[in-house]
Amino acid sequence: MVQGFFSQWHEAARTSTGLFWMAFWAFGLGYLISSLIQVFVTKARMKRSMGEAGPRSVGLATFFGFVSSSCSFAALATTRSLFAKGAGLVPSLAFLLASTNLVIELGIIIAVFLSWQFVVAEYLGGVLLILFMWLIVRLTRPRKLTDQARERARDQEGSEDEEVPDWRKMIRRREGWRMVANRYVMEWSMVWKDVTIGFTVAGVVAAFVPRRFFQWLFIGSGGEDLGFLQLLQHALIGPVAAFFTFIGSMGNIPLAAVLFSNGVSFAGVMAFIFSDLVVLPVLRIQAKYYGWRFAIYILGIFLVVLIAATITMHYGFELAGLLPDPSTARSVTERDFFQVDYTLFLNLGFAGISLLFVIWKARSSGISVDWGADTSEKVLFVFAMLAFAWLLGGWFLAPQFSG
Repeated sequence: MVQGFFSQWHEAARTSTGLFWMAFWAFGLGYLISSLIQVFVTKARMKRSMGEAGPRSVGLATFFGFVSSSCSFAALATTRSLFAKGAGLVPSLAFLLASTNLVIELGIIIAVFLSWQFVVAEYLGGVLLILFMWLIVRLTRPRKLTDQARERARDQEGSEDEEVPDWRKMIRRREGWRMVANRYVMEWSMVWKDVTIGFTVAGVVAAFVPRRFFQWLFIGSGGEDLGFLQLLQHALIGPVAAFFTFIGSMGNIPLAAVLFSNGVSFAGVMAFIFSDLVVLPVLRIQAKYYGWRFAIYILGIFLVVLIAATITMHYGFELAGLLPDPSTARSVTERDFFQVDYTLFLNLGFAGISLLFVIWKARSSGISVDWGADTSEKVLFVFAMLAFAWLLGGWFLAPQFSG
């Protein structure tokens, strides 16, 4: 039994490392594209374009979210800034939903770990989330609550406006590319804790948690012709699972692949992926920005639209014959991660770019260790360090006792 534990520990560490090895180039590509866009498309330009709710404002907010950072916490801060400077509630929430569900790098990671159907669902579902949110806000009309939240956000935001450089000049200057390098490093600094914990948890779940547990947790997992109530249960359990893992959107994807390989329905997996804005750290930050009443109002909206969008997509994909077949999903523990293939060369290329950018940032503005600005970030930092210790032990200590 003891030998079995150490053998599973080694398998968990190998799986976590292998999953990250598969995804590193995708992270690098996504963050490079995101950094380029963030440097040359500033928040000031966004603020001028996002007024009250209307097709143009919501469309622009969705586009700006699409080309922004995928980090939930960075998206929350940007949304507060936009909202405080006068953007309408619907465009502000559209930006927040788009920046955590429609971003380029997230689609790349999903393509690596899941299938093209999930990539389509990620972007289609992101649009549905925004449309359903718009409908609910119009029906509930929280004008007084919104005005109070905006005043609180303005008190925290201050009144300084961002200077808007000419992107055509910036893209030809060394300074512009130095800013891209700085942003690229900052993107990694914002997500490394979530990514470390997410990949470690995915490996642990894949190696230690038996399939029957998922069949108990997600009723009917692996079965065919799930009823509406079973799909609704999957869509509800997805956010609950995300709530307790409290991992960001990028760190959630390898665990979503584990769920899918264990027979969880399309609706349940997508609900889990979409749940990065209904976790406790996000609720707490929203309450700090806008007050608890408004934070709970936003949480309620996001939870309702999340469930509605995932069930709608499940039936829509089923009607079109596009549902991915869980029985064809390959267990992540069975993958041969480390081979001489395109992944190796792409990883080497983006490792070189990352090293170049880190050196450039270190020389220009220095590198500081992100210990976390608040309690939740400090807790994440501790868990990330424990995750590193677990991985090192699994690779080097566990094989000594596994026989």
